[in-house]
Amino acid sequence: MKTSMKERVPGIALLLAAMVFSIVPLVSMLSAALQPQGTTPTGISWPSHPHWHNFVDAWQVADITPLLVSSLILVAGVVPFAALFATMAGYALGALKIPGGVVFFVLLLLGLTLPREATIVPIYYQIRDMGLLNTRLGLILVLIGSFMPFAVYWMRAHFLSMPKELSEASSLDGAGPWQSFVRIQVPLAVPAIASMCLLLFLWTWNTFLQAIVLIDDPSKRTMAGALQNFVGLHSTDVVLLNAGSLLIMAPTIVVFLVFQRHFVKALISGAVKG
Repeated sequence: MKTSMKERVPGIALLLAAMVFSIVPLVSMLSAALQPQGTTPTGISWPSHPHWHNFVDAWQVADITPLLVSSLILVAGVVPFAALFATMAGYALGALKIPGGVVFFVLLLLGLTLPREATIVPIYYQIRDMGLLNTRLGLILVLIGSFMPFAVYWMRAHFLSMPKELSEASSLDGAGPWQSFVRIQVPLAVPAIASMCLLLFLWTWNTFLQAIVLIDDPSKRTMAGALQNFVGLHSTDVVLLNAGSLLIMAPTIVVFLVFQRHFVKALISGAVKG
């Protein structure tokens, strides 16, 4: 159905406003990152002589290379396992209707309401008692547990939207719940799983609080922890701080641009299925 220009104007205006609110901060950070070091940039002004070497200096000052490796290790340890557990749990809650599933789902909803600041102290003592303090394994376990409520909720919503006729047809053909899950449900859930993995990657990459509290060795933390290297006791190098922030943000922006079609496809499919 065709829509008139008058009906499309509000949507276009909202999209333009969203673009401005998204792009202006990045442009401001880029202009500040290219200013001479030691200055305090104000507003958005492109320098007459951009200092592109600020990005190299920021990389060296923050010693980002070991943090980059550490972030990749954490992402590799969190995203695949969290996606696997969330997909299986979402299928059990959304398609199999297991006994006690309602209670488990309510507990997941309660987990969504808990702020990380409220749980970081008991998590610290639990990880300490497990002997995993100052290890990446301990942080990986904490992140997987922290992401489970939303991830399971996301996958449960997807499996609830799938037609019941698919499961009924597979059972008539002799397929059990596991075969139906692996051969039918998972291939159809690829957009939802891919979009969930994208969110898990972004959250893991930007983890700061848990990494600071649970890991003493700065080289084992995430790249977000590099920002504290630009903040001194009496002063902050705003130029290098902006340059370092852009370096840390760059991988997440690239990953999102590569996988954004899966994210949009999952949102659209969830909107049109009843």
